[in-house]
Amino acid sequence: MRADHASYACGAALGFLGDLAMGDPRRGHPVAAFGRAALAVERLLWRDHRGSGALYTALCAGGAAAGAVLSMRAVRALGRPASGGSPLGGSALGSPVAKPSVRPVLGRPSPAAQTMLTAAATWAVLGGTTLGRQARAIGGALAAGDLDTARRRLPHLCGRDPQALDESQIARAVVESVAENTSDAVVGALVWGAVGGVPGLVGFRAVNTLDAMVGHKSPRYRRFGWASARLDDLAGWPGARLTAALAALAGPDPRGAWRAWRHDGHRHPSPNAGPVEAAFAGALGVRLGGTLAYGGRVEHRPVLNPDGRPVEAADIERAVRLSRRVGTLALGVSVAARLAAGTRLTARVARQSARSAAGRDKG
Repeated sequence: MRADHASYACGAALGFLGDLAMGDPRRGHPVAAFGRAALAVERLLWRDHRGSGALYTALCAGGAAAGAVLSMRAVRALGRPASGGSPLGGSALGSPVAKPSVRPVLGRPSPAAQTMLTAAATWAVLGGTTLGRQARAIGGALAAGDLDTARRRLPHLCGRDPQALDESQIARAVVESVAENTSDAVVGALVWGAVGGVPGLVGFRAVNTLDAMVGHKSPRYRRFGWASARLDDLAGWPGARLTAALAALAGPDPRGAWRAWRHDGHRHPSPNAGPVEAAFAGALGVRLGGTLAYGGRVEHRPVLNPDGRPVEAADIERAVRLSRRVGTLALGVSVAARLAAGTRLTARVARQSARSAAGRDKG
Protein backbone atom coordinates (compact mmCIF):
# COMPACT_ATOMS: atom_id res chain seq x y z
CA MET A 1 0.00 0.00 0.00
CA ARG A 2 2.84 2.37 0.79
CA ALA A 3 4.34 1.58 -2.64
CA ASP A 4 1.05 2.53 -4.32
CA HIS A 5 1.07 5.91 -2.60
CA ALA A 6 4.74 6.43 -3.43
CA SER A 7 4.03 5.64 -7.08
CA TYR A 8 1.25 8.22 -7.06
CA ALA A 9 3.53 10.82 -5.48
CA CYS A 10 6.26 10.24 -8.07
CA GLY A 11 3.74 10.27 -10.91
CA ALA A 12 2.09 13.48 -9.72
CA ALA A 13 5.47 15.20 -9.51
CA LEU A 14 6.43 13.99 -13.00
CA GLY A 15 3.10 15.13 -14.43
CA PHE A 16 3.46 18.53 -12.78
CA LEU A 17 6.94 18.90 -14.28
CA GLY A 18 5.56 17.80 -17.64
CA ASP A 19 3.00 20.57 -17.53
CA LEU A 20 5.72 23.07 -16.63
CA ALA A 21 7.85 21.92 -19.54
CA MET A 22 5.23 21.45 -22.24
CA GLY A 23 1.91 22.95 -21.25
CA ASP A 24 -1.13 21.89 -23.23
CA PRO A 25 -0.69 20.52 -26.77
CA ARG A 26 -2.21 22.54 -29.61
CA ARG A 27 -4.01 19.44 -30.89
CA GLY A 28 -5.14 16.18 -29.41
CA HIS A 29 -5.53 17.28 -25.82
CA PRO A 30 -7.44 14.68 -23.76
CA VAL A 31 -9.60 17.36 -22.14
CA ALA A 32 -10.60 18.66 -25.58
CA ALA A 33 -11.50 15.12 -26.60
CA PHE A 34 -13.66 14.80 -23.50
CA GLY A 35 -15.33 18.11 -24.37
CA ARG A 36 -16.21 16.87 -27.84
CA ALA A 37 -17.67 13.68 -26.40
CA ALA A 38 -19.66 15.68 -23.83
CA LEU A 39 -21.00 17.92 -26.60
CA ALA A 40 -22.20 14.86 -28.50
CA VAL A 41 -23.95 13.57 -25.37
CA GLU A 42 -25.52 17.01 -24.86
CA ARG A 43 -27.02 16.90 -28.35
CA LEU A 44 -28.71 13.62 -27.47
CA LEU A 45 -29.90 14.47 -23.97
CA TRP A 46 -30.60 18.20 -23.93
CA ARG A 47 -33.95 19.13 -22.50
CA ASP A 48 -34.85 22.30 -20.68
CA HIS A 49 -35.05 20.35 -17.43
CA ARG A 50 -32.81 19.73 -14.43
CA GLY A 51 -33.36 15.99 -14.60
CA SER A 52 -31.93 15.79 -18.11
CA GLY A 53 -28.96 17.86 -17.01
CA ALA A 54 -28.37 15.60 -14.02
CA LEU A 55 -28.37 12.54 -16.27
CA TYR A 56 -25.96 14.29 -18.64
CA THR A 57 -23.62 15.17 -15.77
CA ALA A 58 -23.72 11.66 -14.33
CA LEU A 59 -23.00 10.02 -17.67
CA CYS A 60 -20.15 12.34 -18.65
CA ALA A 61 -18.39 12.76 -15.31
CA GLY A 62 -19.12 9.20 -14.21
CA GLY A 63 -17.95 7.83 -17.53
CA ALA A 64 -14.65 9.71 -17.29
CA ALA A 65 -14.04 8.48 -13.74
CA ALA A 66 -14.99 4.93 -14.71
CA GLY A 67 -12.54 5.05 -17.59
CA ALA A 68 -9.82 6.07 -15.16
CA VAL A 69 -10.72 3.15 -12.86
CA LEU A 70 -10.50 0.74 -15.79
CA SER A 71 -7.10 2.18 -16.67
CA MET A 72 -5.92 1.54 -13.14
CA ARG A 73 -7.18 -2.03 -13.33
CA ALA A 74 -5.34 -2.51 -16.61
CA VAL A 75 -2.16 -1.34 -14.90
CA ARG A 76 -2.82 -3.78 -12.08
CA ALA A 77 -3.18 -6.56 -14.65
CA LEU A 78 0.38 -5.80 -15.71
CA GLY A 79 1.58 -6.30 -12.14
CA ARG A 80 4.05 -8.91 -11.08
CA PRO A 81 2.76 -12.10 -9.45
CA ALA A 82 1.95 -12.11 -5.79
CA SER A 83 4.85 -13.18 -3.57
CA GLY A 84 5.19 -16.84 -2.81
CA GLY A 85 5.07 -18.30 -6.29
CA SER A 86 5.98 -17.92 -9.93
CA PRO A 87 3.64 -17.32 -12.87
CA LEU A 88 4.07 -21.00 -13.82
CA GLY A 89 3.33 -22.33 -10.35
CA GLY A 90 5.62 -24.48 -8.23
CA SER A 91 7.46 -23.44 -5.14
CA ALA A 92 10.26 -21.60 -6.94
CA LEU A 93 11.70 -20.84 -10.34
CA GLY A 94 14.22 -23.66 -9.87
CA SER A 95 11.60 -26.23 -8.88
CA PRO A 96 12.07 -29.51 -10.79
CA VAL A 97 8.32 -29.80 -11.27
CA ALA A 98 6.39 -26.77 -12.44
CA LYS A 99 2.70 -27.45 -12.10
CA PRO A 100 0.21 -25.07 -13.71
CA SER A 101 -1.05 -22.58 -11.16
CA VAL A 102 -4.77 -22.06 -10.73
CA ARG A 103 -4.21 -18.58 -9.31
CA PRO A 104 -4.53 -15.63 -11.71
CA VAL A 105 -1.21 -14.02 -12.57
CA LEU A 106 -2.21 -10.76 -10.89
CA GLY A 107 -0.59 -9.18 -7.91
CA ARG A 108 0.59 -5.83 -6.82
CA PRO A 109 0.54 -3.19 -9.55
CA SER A 110 3.80 -2.45 -11.32
CA PRO A 111 5.20 0.67 -9.64
CA ALA A 112 6.66 1.93 -12.92
CA ALA A 113 3.41 1.47 -14.85
CA GLN A 114 1.38 3.07 -12.09
CA THR A 115 3.77 6.01 -11.90
CA MET A 116 3.59 6.60 -15.65
CA LEU A 117 -0.21 6.41 -15.70
CA THR A 118 -0.39 8.92 -12.85
CA ALA A 119 2.11 11.19 -14.61
CA ALA A 120 0.11 11.10 -17.83
CA ALA A 121 -3.17 11.82 -16.03
CA THR A 122 -1.65 14.64 -13.99
CA TRP A 123 -0.15 16.27 -17.07
CA ALA A 124 -3.47 15.96 -18.91
CA VAL A 125 -5.61 17.57 -16.21
CA LEU A 126 -3.28 20.40 -15.16
CA GLY A 127 -3.44 23.69 -17.03
CA GLY A 128 -1.21 26.03 -15.06
CA THR A 129 1.44 26.57 -17.72
CA THR A 130 -1.01 27.34 -20.51
CA LEU A 131 -2.90 29.63 -18.11
CA GLY A 132 0.29 31.58 -17.48
CA ARG A 133 1.15 31.77 -21.19
CA GLN A 134 -2.26 33.14 -22.12
CA ALA A 135 -2.18 35.69 -19.32
CA ARG A 136 1.35 36.83 -20.17
CA ALA A 137 0.44 37.21 -23.84
CA ILE A 138 -2.35 39.61 -22.90
CA GLY A 139 -0.12 41.39 -20.41
CA GLY A 140 2.55 41.83 -23.11
CA ALA A 141 0.01 43.29 -25.52
CA LEU A 142 -1.20 45.75 -22.87
CA ALA A 143 2.37 46.74 -22.02
CA ALA A 144 3.00 47.44 -25.72
CA GLY A 145 -0.14 49.56 -25.95
CA ASP A 146 -1.80 47.07 -28.30
CA LEU A 147 -5.31 47.11 -26.86
CA ASP A 148 -6.83 45.42 -29.93
CA THR A 149 -4.59 42.37 -29.56
CA ALA A 150 -5.32 42.18 -25.84
CA ARG A 151 -9.05 42.27 -26.56
CA ARG A 152 -8.70 39.62 -29.24
CA ARG A 153 -6.82 37.27 -26.92
CA LEU A 154 -8.99 37.75 -23.83
CA PRO A 155 -11.69 35.22 -24.87
CA HIS A 156 -8.99 32.53 -24.85
CA LEU A 157 -8.75 33.06 -21.10
CA CYS A 158 -12.26 33.95 -19.94
CA GLY A 159 -15.78 34.56 -21.16
CA ARG A 160 -15.83 38.34 -20.73
CA ASP A 161 -17.03 40.62 -23.51
CA PRO A 162 -13.74 42.39 -24.36
CA GLN A 163 -14.92 45.11 -26.72
CA ALA A 164 -16.14 47.52 -24.06
CA LEU A 165 -13.14 46.99 -21.74
CA ASP A 166 -10.30 49.46 -21.29
CA GLU A 167 -6.75 48.54 -20.32
CA SER A 168 -7.37 48.41 -16.58
CA GLN A 169 -10.54 46.38 -16.99
CA ILE A 170 -8.80 43.85 -19.22
CA ALA A 171 -5.95 43.57 -16.72
CA ARG A 172 -8.49 43.03 -13.94
CA ALA A 173 -10.26 40.33 -15.94
CA VAL A 174 -6.94 38.54 -16.52
CA VAL A 175 -5.92 38.65 -12.85
CA GLU A 176 -9.34 37.35 -11.79
CA SER A 177 -9.11 34.53 -14.34
CA VAL A 178 -5.59 33.61 -13.22
CA ALA A 179 -6.78 33.44 -9.62
CA GLU A 180 -9.88 31.36 -10.32
CA ASN A 181 -8.16 29.00 -12.75
CA THR A 182 -5.28 28.42 -10.35
CA SER A 183 -7.87 26.66 -8.24
CA ASP A 184 -9.79 25.01 -11.06
CA ALA A 185 -6.92 23.97 -13.34
CA VAL A 186 -4.21 23.19 -10.79
CA VAL A 187 -4.94 23.02 -7.08
CA GLY A 188 -8.37 21.40 -7.21
CA ALA A 189 -7.11 18.61 -9.44
CA LEU A 190 -4.14 17.94 -7.16
CA VAL A 191 -6.42 17.81 -4.12
CA TRP A 192 -8.71 15.23 -5.67
CA GLY A 193 -5.73 13.31 -6.99
CA ALA A 194 -4.44 13.03 -3.44
CA VAL A 195 -7.86 11.76 -2.34
CA GLY A 196 -8.72 9.42 -5.19
CA GLY A 197 -5.62 8.86 -7.29
CA VAL A 198 -6.01 8.85 -11.06
CA PRO A 199 -9.83 8.56 -10.91
CA GLY A 200 -9.86 11.59 -8.62
CA LEU A 201 -7.73 13.59 -11.06
CA VAL A 202 -9.83 12.66 -14.07
CA GLY A 203 -13.17 12.96 -12.32
CA PHE A 204 -12.46 16.46 -11.02
CA ARG A 205 -11.29 17.67 -14.41
CA ALA A 206 -14.39 16.22 -16.05
CA VAL A 207 -16.69 17.97 -13.59
CA ASN A 208 -14.84 21.26 -14.02
CA THR A 209 -15.02 20.98 -17.81
CA LEU A 210 -18.75 20.29 -17.73
CA ASP A 211 -19.27 23.37 -15.57
CA ALA A 212 -17.37 25.47 -18.10
CA MET A 213 -19.50 24.06 -20.92
CA VAL A 214 -23.01 24.15 -19.46
CA GLY A 215 -22.81 25.48 -15.91
CA HIS A 216 -23.85 29.07 -16.59
CA LYS A 217 -27.12 30.94 -16.43
CA SER A 218 -27.93 31.45 -20.08
CA PRO A 219 -31.49 30.59 -21.19
CA ARG A 220 -30.31 27.30 -22.68
CA TYR A 221 -28.38 26.10 -19.64
CA ARG A 222 -30.13 27.68 -16.66
CA ARG A 223 -31.86 24.38 -15.86
CA PHE A 224 -29.92 21.86 -17.92
CA GLY A 225 -26.58 23.01 -16.50
CA TRP A 226 -27.76 23.24 -12.90
CA ALA A 227 -26.43 19.81 -11.86
CA SER A 228 -23.02 20.39 -13.45
CA ALA A 229 -22.70 23.76 -11.74
CA ARG A 230 -23.69 22.44 -8.31
CA LEU A 231 -21.40 19.42 -8.60
CA ASP A 232 -18.53 21.71 -9.58
CA ASP A 233 -19.25 23.90 -6.55
CA LEU A 234 -19.02 20.83 -4.33
CA ALA A 235 -15.92 19.38 -5.98
CA GLY A 236 -14.13 22.73 -6.07
CA TRP A 237 -14.75 23.64 -2.42
CA PRO A 238 -11.61 22.09 -0.86
CA GLY A 239 -9.29 23.19 -3.66
CA ALA A 240 -10.55 26.76 -3.51
CA ARG A 241 -9.87 27.03 0.23
CA LEU A 242 -6.41 25.53 -0.17
CA THR A 243 -5.69 27.92 -3.03
CA ALA A 244 -6.73 30.91 -0.94
CA ALA A 245 -4.64 29.75 2.00
CA LEU A 246 -1.56 29.16 -0.15
CA ALA A 247 -2.01 32.52 -1.89
CA ALA A 248 -1.96 34.15 1.52
CA LEU A 249 1.09 32.13 2.50
CA ALA A 250 3.06 32.70 -0.72
CA GLY A 251 1.91 36.21 -1.65
CA PRO A 252 3.73 39.46 -0.99
CA ASP A 253 1.11 40.61 1.57
CA PRO A 254 -0.10 37.67 3.68
CA ARG A 255 -2.06 39.84 6.11
CA GLY A 256 -3.81 41.62 3.28
CA ALA A 257 -4.71 38.30 1.69
CA TRP A 258 -6.15 36.87 4.89
CA ARG A 259 -8.08 40.09 5.56
CA ALA A 260 -9.58 40.27 2.08
CA TRP A 261 -10.48 36.57 2.14
CA ARG A 262 -12.17 36.90 5.52
CA HIS A 263 -14.03 40.15 4.79
CA ASP A 264 -14.88 39.85 1.08
CA GLY A 265 -14.62 36.23 -0.06
CA HIS A 266 -18.18 35.35 0.93
CA ARG A 267 -19.62 38.32 -0.95
CA HIS A 268 -18.78 36.87 -4.37
CA PRO A 269 -21.67 35.03 -6.13
CA SER A 270 -19.45 31.96 -6.58
CA PRO A 271 -18.71 30.07 -3.35
CA ASN A 272 -15.30 29.03 -4.68
CA ALA A 273 -14.15 31.91 -6.87
CA GLY A 274 -14.85 34.37 -4.05
CA PRO A 275 -12.23 33.17 -1.53
CA VAL A 276 -9.62 32.67 -4.25
CA GLU A 277 -10.07 36.04 -5.96
CA ALA A 278 -10.27 37.85 -2.63
CA ALA A 279 -7.04 36.22 -1.42
CA PHE A 280 -5.24 37.09 -4.66
CA ALA A 281 -6.56 40.66 -4.48
CA GLY A 282 -5.31 41.10 -0.92
CA ALA A 283 -1.98 39.42 -1.63
CA LEU A 284 -1.33 41.65 -4.66
CA GLY A 285 -2.79 44.79 -3.10
CA VAL A 286 -5.33 45.38 -5.88
CA ARG A 287 -9.10 45.69 -6.23
CA LEU A 288 -11.00 42.97 -8.04
CA GLY A 289 -14.68 42.47 -8.79
CA GLY A 290 -17.17 45.15 -9.72
CA THR A 291 -19.19 45.51 -12.92
CA LEU A 292 -18.48 43.13 -15.79
CA ALA A 293 -20.08 41.92 -19.02
CA TYR A 294 -20.26 38.15 -19.15
CA GLY A 295 -22.15 35.83 -21.47
CA GLY A 296 -24.21 38.62 -23.02
CA ARG A 297 -25.32 40.09 -19.69
CA VAL A 298 -24.03 42.69 -17.25
CA GLU A 299 -23.25 41.69 -13.68
CA HIS A 300 -22.55 44.01 -10.76
CA ARG A 301 -20.37 42.03 -8.40
CA PRO A 302 -19.07 43.17 -5.01
CA VAL A 303 -15.63 44.73 -4.96
CA LEU A 304 -12.98 42.49 -3.41
CA ASN A 305 -10.31 44.22 -1.32
CA PRO A 306 -11.86 47.69 -1.82
CA ASP A 307 -8.87 49.39 -0.17
CA GLY A 308 -6.56 48.13 -2.90
CA ARG A 309 -5.49 50.08 -5.98
CA PRO A 310 -6.83 49.52 -9.52
CA VAL A 311 -5.24 46.66 -11.45
CA GLU A 312 -2.45 47.55 -13.87
CA ALA A 313 -0.93 45.58 -16.74
CA ALA A 314 2.16 44.84 -14.64
CA ASP A 315 -0.02 43.06 -12.08
CA ILE A 316 -0.69 40.28 -14.58
CA GLU A 317 2.89 39.06 -14.30
CA ARG A 318 2.70 39.29 -10.51
CA ALA A 319 -0.49 37.21 -10.54
CA VAL A 320 1.08 34.57 -12.80
CA ARG A 321 4.10 34.27 -10.52
CA LEU A 322 1.86 33.95 -7.48
CA SER A 323 -0.17 31.30 -9.30
CA ARG A 324 2.99 29.33 -10.04
CA ARG A 325 4.08 29.44 -6.39
CA VAL A 326 0.62 28.36 -5.24
CA GLY A 327 0.62 25.43 -7.67
CA THR A 328 4.04 24.27 -6.52
CA LEU A 329 3.02 24.44 -2.88
CA ALA A 330 -0.22 22.60 -3.66
CA LEU A 331 1.79 19.79 -5.25
CA GLY A 332 3.88 19.51 -2.10
CA VAL A 333 0.84 19.53 0.19
CA SER A 334 -1.09 16.98 -1.85
CA VAL A 335 1.86 14.60 -2.24
CA ALA A 336 2.71 14.87 1.47
CA ALA A 337 -0.91 14.17 2.40
CA ARG A 338 -1.03 11.14 0.11
CA LEU A 339 2.21 9.74 1.52
CA ALA A 340 1.10 10.37 5.09
CA ALA A 341 -2.20 8.61 4.42
CA GLY A 342 -0.34 5.66 2.91
CA THR A 343 1.97 5.41 5.91
CA ARG A 344 -0.95 5.46 8.36
CA LEU A 345 -2.87 2.89 6.35
CA THR A 346 0.14 0.58 6.16
CA ALA A 347 0.70 0.90 9.90
CA ARG A 348 -2.98 0.16 10.59
CA VAL A 349 -2.92 -2.95 8.41
CA ALA A 350 0.27 -4.12 10.14
CA ARG A 351 -1.33 -3.70 13.56
CA GLN A 352 -4.44 -5.60 12.48
CA SER A 353 -2.31 -8.41 11.05
CA ALA A 354 -0.32 -8.59 14.29
CA ARG A 355 -3.50 -8.81 16.37
CA SER A 356 -4.90 -11.50 14.10
CA ALA A 357 -1.69 -13.52 14.37
CA ALA A 358 -1.70 -13.16 18.13
CA GLY A 359 -5.28 -14.38 18.27
CA ARG A 360 -4.45 -17.45 16.22
CA ASP A 361 -1.47 -18.23 18.46
CA LYS A 362 -3.66 -18.07 21.57
CA GLY A 363 -6.20 -20.32 19.92
